Amino acid sequence: MVIGDRLSNGTYKKENKRKFHDFGNNLTKRTINSLFRSKLKDIMTGYRAFNKRFVKNMPVMSPGFEIETEITLYALDKRFIIKEVPITYRNRISGSVSKVNTISDGIKVLKKIVSMYKDYKPRSFFFLFALICIILSLIVGIPVIIEYFQTRYIYKVPSAVLATGLMILGIIIAQCGVILDTIVKHHREDYEYQLIKFEMLENLKEK
Repeated sequence: MVIGDRLSNGTYKKENKRKFHDFGNNLTKRTINSLFRSKLKDIMTGYRAFNKRFVKNMPVMSPGFEIETEITLYALDKRFIIKEVPITYRNRISGSVSKVNTISDGIKVLKKIVSMYKDYKPRSFFFLFALICIILSLIVGIPVIIEYFQTRYIYKVPSAVLATGLMILGIIIAQCGVILDTIVKHHREDYEYQLIKFEMLENLKEK
């Protein structure tokens, strides 16, 4: 996938007059680069070109402006080669209106990032919530444990029940992350096989 990078040479920041758009672009870029360990410079650009393998094998699920995010995360997850080419950006001509709503479309993009992070990296996603539950369990439960060792009796029964429930919930969430991560790995293997079949069929057609 080739990306027309509007941000690197500063023309987008200079030409763009829409409030918060530059902030939204940078927020999305930093979030995706952090979560997926990438170094992309412009993620929300619509200037893209794809090879045939990419186009024929990508399911498009997004109905709106979050499509750029979906395409980018798909390429990162499936390890497609991504090449960014700096381009000169010019603002819209007078009289034309952008269909992008900074707030509502920005929220959709963030929701898409969270959703695809859950789908592509379930272990990391669920481990985060499991860790939160376990930490809360320890915060609630440690005073109960201290109380028991001091008095040999538990007076804070509700706290003990809550701490136990949070710990069990954390363990269950972590197990879900491990199971889903295994499923995702199998899906990646199946995808690789499908790409091999696609290449074989394309080669047969050419012959």
